[in-house]
Amino acid sequence: MLKLARANEDSSLTTGRIFKFWYPLALTWLMMAIESPFIAAVIARLPNSKENLAAYGVAFAFALIIEAPVIMMLSAATALVDRKANYLKVRNFTYFLNGLLTVLMLVLLIPPIFNTVMVRLIHLPPNIAHLTAWALLLLLPWPGAIGYRRLFQGILIRYERTRMVAYGTAVRVVAMASTAIILARWTNLPGAAVGASAHAAGVVAEALASRIMAYSIVRQLLQEDDPEPGYSYRYIVQFYYPLALTALLGLATQPVATFFMGRARMPIESLAVLPVINALIFIFRSLGLSYQEVVIAVLGDKGRNYPQVRRFAWYLAAGISLSLGIIVFTPLLEVWYHNVSGLSPELTQFAKLPTRILYLMPVLTLLISYQRAVLVHARHTHPISWASTIEIVGLAGILFVAISLFHMVGAIAAAMGFVLARLMANGYLYFPVRWVVRTVYGFSPVRH
Repeated sequence: MLKLARANEDSSLTTGRIFKFWYPLALTWLMMAIESPFIAAVIARLPNSKENLAAYGVAFAFALIIEAPVIMMLSAATALVDRKANYLKVRNFTYFLNGLLTVLMLVLLIPPIFNTVMVRLIHLPPNIAHLTAWALLLLLPWPGAIGYRRLFQGILIRYERTRMVAYGTAVRVVAMASTAIILARWTNLPGAAVGASAHAAGVVAEALASRIMAYSIVRQLLQEDDPEPGYSYRYIVQFYYPLALTALLGLATQPVATFFMGRARMPIESLAVLPVINALIFIFRSLGLSYQEVVIAVLGDKGRNYPQVRRFAWYLAAGISLSLGIIVFTPLLEVWYHNVSGLSPELTQFAKLPTRILYLMPVLTLLISYQRAVLVHARHTHPISWASTIEIVGLAGILFVAISLFHMVGAIAAAMGFVLARLMANGYLYFPVRWVVRTVYGFSPVRH
């Protein structure tokens, strides 16, 4: 049998050991977080930057929601792939999802369907809709590549190869940046197409790298003498569908915000700055997102390492808050948007207030990642999807009120909606997590 993550086998889990397990995953997410600011900066320096930034933001939002059902395959593989039979079942399940989502993306690109969604529903101007179609076509490999690499990254995490996950993401960043620079410098492609091509090249390269680095683990799994049938597909579906629904609803926040942006005050400016704002905030959100698989992997049998895991989350929250505050509430914010991201002085000023409203999002992301991880570890996944439902419904309601009744600027309404809706989801998950900690793990949440 393969050696499982040592943190699962050893009850003497320390903060230092959690850090060593976590930091390669944090670097992985940080490298991914750098992608969007980099691509936005490239697009901002190309002709017609405002229109192309808006189109890129819309296309990427839809690519994210289409890939949503495979996003949580990272958590599923970390939790479920413990033997040959389970690897084969989870692999086949992933491949099925990958094919289904690729077909769905093709359906969206059918002209009558595309025009209905982008022009009639979202109210995109014709020139931006055309650029969006180009970008979505170039992002066609995106969902399949994401599902493929998250399967093998989950396996790497399960067997304590977190550094290899970071190496794979480094391959992705190099492929993405090289593609963006080459296309921007030596072709006449519009900025939205440059950004989409760079993203697609990066995830395909990372998927291949992840498979290569997981080769030895997969080979050992396949060589095992494993007569037991393992999990049934029915069990995998029952375990996974709340996670998939969670990711779908979570990533739907961007298309929902995009839908309302077309009806808000200053819609083009809002659509142009939202990808840039989200890119900055995501850098710090990534530190919290990276903690989810760590919690699943190191909690141990019956959550015996819960106090150490919770304590590390507090340290991480403090570090995230301090680091982001130094940027958001100082002149560094203007330096980032104007000098680094390439926004015009007008758009730089426009982006400041929404960014400061979103200051709480990274810590709220860490909290919900921690909450979800505890529930996944306890095989109690249904509350996760309910929390995401509350978040997406809450966001839509807040945006409707803010834009339709109070006629707020789109970017400001979106920032308020994101924060308040996430607080609703965090509040809902407090109770099932508290039940798991008390009943399943046997700890007092207040004492620890």
